[in-house]
Amino acid sequence: MLRNFLTVGSWTMLSRVLGLIRDQLLAAFLGAGPVQDAYLVSLRLPNMFRRLFGEGAFNAAFVPMFTAKYETEGRTAALRFAGQALSTLVAWLVILTVLCELFMPFIIPVLATGLQGERFRIALELTQITFPYMIMICAAALVSGALNGLGKFGAASAAYLSFNVIGITAIFLGAYVWHNVALTSAWAVTISGVVQLGALYWAAHRVGVAPHFVRPSLSKDIRDLMRRMGPGLVGSGVTQLNLTVDMNISTLLPVGTPSILYFADRINQLPLGVLGAAAGTTLLPLLTRHVANKDRASLHASMNRALDYSLLLTLPATIGLIALAPSIMAGLFSYGHFTVADAMKSAQSLRAYALGLPAFVLIKVFSPGFFAEGDTSTPVRIGFFTLALNLVLNLALYKPLAHVGPPLASTIAAIVNVAILAVLLRRRDVFKPDPRLKSRVTRIVGAAIMMGLWVAAAQKFVAPDLPYWHGVWRLSMLGALIVFGGVVYAVSLDALKVVKLRDAAAALQTRIARRRTR
Repeated sequence: MLRNFLTVGSWTMLSRVLGLIRDQLLAAFLGAGPVQDAYLVSLRLPNMFRRLFGEGAFNAAFVPMFTAKYETEGRTAALRFAGQALSTLVAWLVILTVLCELFMPFIIPVLATGLQGERFRIALELTQITFPYMIMICAAALVSGALNGLGKFGAASAAYLSFNVIGITAIFLGAYVWHNVALTSAWAVTISGVVQLGALYWAAHRVGVAPHFVRPSLSKDIRDLMRRMGPGLVGSGVTQLNLTVDMNISTLLPVGTPSILYFADRINQLPLGVLGAAAGTTLLPLLTRHVANKDRASLHASMNRALDYSLLLTLPATIGLIALAPSIMAGLFSYGHFTVADAMKSAQSLRAYALGLPAFVLIKVFSPGFFAEGDTSTPVRIGFFTLALNLVLNLALYKPLAHVGPPLASTIAAIVNVAILAVLLRRRDVFKPDPRLKSRVTRIVGAAIMMGLWVAAAQKFVAPDLPYWHGVWRLSMLGALIVFGGVVYAVSLDALKVVKLRDAAAALQTRIARRRTR
């Protein structure tokens, strides 16, 4: 599991780094203003449906069914089921896309109530361009699910790099050729969906699991898929409604606030996307096999190790983001039209998001515990409660705390969410923390706090005004502080006997030697 975890995490990390470069370019060319706000709204709608139908309830229901069919009925039956699912999904999404394109002028005000005048006009134009991306990326997610179900994680994770590669290219073309960065970036979104679907289908074809289009029909398998998917769809919808609430509230704040929150969230999503995606993607098929084999000991062990690995990497990221937030936002984004003042506001939002980072990651770890047993209804009830909580907190906090209110509301809601998930899984005998986990988590927390104190002290005495330095020197010093923090954390882990550096170095050398002999 650790190898698959690291494979998905490595590809996702590369994708996130490219995504960071893309965001830096967007910040430099568009700043935190009306055009940036409109462009970000145009991404919200297709991404919402992508997470609903591509990465949310559909995949949570599809992957266990596909894996089980492959294991019990063979490749032919599994591919027949995948082809039926793909055809039904695409047919439904095409209908949905046509309807949304026609009624987009009425949908945008629901998504972003505060957009008026020019911001509304730009958002409408860009959203009508980006929305078809949903069809391609949801189909790509299904093909990716088939690959993941067979333990083929590398190709599926690598394909998603194209979104950022094409996006970066489009920004330069928009800036220096067509002189409209927002428009070219919107077209890049849809084009990247076509490329991702093509790359994944080619990868699936190579290993013999490429599903074929057939006439859509409500077969027994598809009805079973929809039955399993239904409650989860509502649950995923609750999560997306939470994000929509945050977006809507941000448009009611001063112009540029959606942009300020977006860039803070993107930094928070860097560790969240890498660790959360790696944990959720690799854990679901594994837990499904344990449940099918009625192997509770292995189920408990897999959950504990996934939580262990996740916190080992998440907690230092949390402490580091809180300690270095102003320097991070200024160092990465304070160029061109994105000012230092914008970066300082975004840093405040980042700290509020980072407080909830462990909770956001652990939701990705705990959710497969329900999905593996075919239970997608329990997260729905939890989701409705946290949706209501997030809405109440947003309304209570957005005026007094401005740009800090929405991220803080999301953080509190996530902490409540993960606490409820953990309690329920414990009662169901799916999650059973062992003494090793409890001991290691305590020591990991200690190492992360030690790292944060050393990093904060180093910045205070070496570069107290780092956010206001010249760009190159600021970025260099930020990199040095991050490396310093990593060294302190590694030494602390070694001193607390969480990870022995000598053993880790030996394992790395062995892996490198194996690769060289292939």
